[in-house]
Amino acid sequence: MIKPSVLLFALLMSAPAWYRLLLDEVELAQVLIRFLIAVPIAAVLLAGLRFVLAGYRKAEESSTTLVTPEPYKE
Repeated sequence: MIKPSVLLFALLMSAPAWYRLLLDEVELAQVLIRFLIAVPIAAVLLAGLRFVLAGYRKAEESSTTLVTPEPYKE
């Protein structure tokens, strides 16, 4: 399933084409094709961003974990 953030980013990437559609400079079919091309590109870019940010999240969580030492009892 496609995340809403991917669709929104693809819409932003194809915004110039949507603007040109309002000015009657391009046809609707061309704008939709550009949007469909932008969807997988946006998905790959956002997946890469999530991958990079996940590395920082893991590093932050591991540094906040506190371990309390307990004496060893035989």
